[in-house]
Amino acid sequence: MTLDPSHSSTLKTPPPWLCELPKKDPWSRPFAESLLTHLDLFEGATILDVACGDGIPAFHLAHRVGPTGRVVGIDVNHAQLIRARAVQGPYFPWLDFRLGDVRTLPPDFGQFDRITGNLSFMFFRPHRLEALQQLARFLKPGGQLVLTFPSLGTFDSLWKRVDGEMTGRGLTKEQEKFADYLAERPSALDARKWLAACGLMNIDVTEYPLEVHTGPGQEFLYHPLLRGGFLDDVFECFTDQTLADQFMNTVSLDTQSFVPLFAQRCVMAGWLPGK
Repeated sequence: MTLDPSHSSTLKTPPPWLCELPKKDPWSRPFAESLLTHLDLFEGATILDVACGDGIPAFHLAHRVGPTGRVVGIDVNHAQLIRARAVQGPYFPWLDFRLGDVRTLPPDFGQFDRITGNLSFMFFRPHRLEALQQLARFLKPGGQLVLTFPSLGTFDSLWKRVDGEMTGRGLTKEQEKFADYLAERPSALDARKWLAACGLMNIDVTEYPLEVHTGPGQEFLYHPLLRGGFLDDVFECFTDQTLADQFMNTVSLDTQSFVPLFAQRCVMAGWLPGK
């Protein structure tokens, strides 16, 4: 949906806050900042934003490419898309949020100058290479793909504490499930190999450490950077959720044993050769 520039005067001017990365988002914003450092943007570009969630950084991308460009945000979570559309309102009509799974997009979906995904690569498990290969099919010749994810090494001090607590309590089955979770975490080296396997060139994979500050107890258990997708992975190792609560309460009261706590913001970028 590329708009006629002659009609640009009729477009509603978005508020400044919608054009910027949200200042109060402690998780998506730092990763999006890393993504934008590597993404080569230009006015009029077409962009596919995968696992776009609430629109970080889709709104900013739409602002950057302007009304002659096009941004399509894809996500499997309908509730998040509803929120994104509500925030969008009448602004950025060249930004389209769609329900869909990047692993099952139709062959005639079209091709894009840029494919991005902020924190999306973590959702491609367990067959990340296959998902990445399918995604690269929608990249134009000469186009760029840039994805971010928390790479191997993220929260290692915490995971060491969790593993030690499981050992001390004799939680063999839970520890086996936890080991499986740790083993499938992608590394920067994995990302580099996968981009090469997709036929991309000028590959750049860079990690940026992000320190997460937390106190003990409830502050730790419900920290916005920890509970969504990370601590939940530990809870999922337990069939008995009462035991899981007791276990994590014990860990939460011992934060001094695993701080400072670091996440690794990994940016993987590559270019599809031109015609």
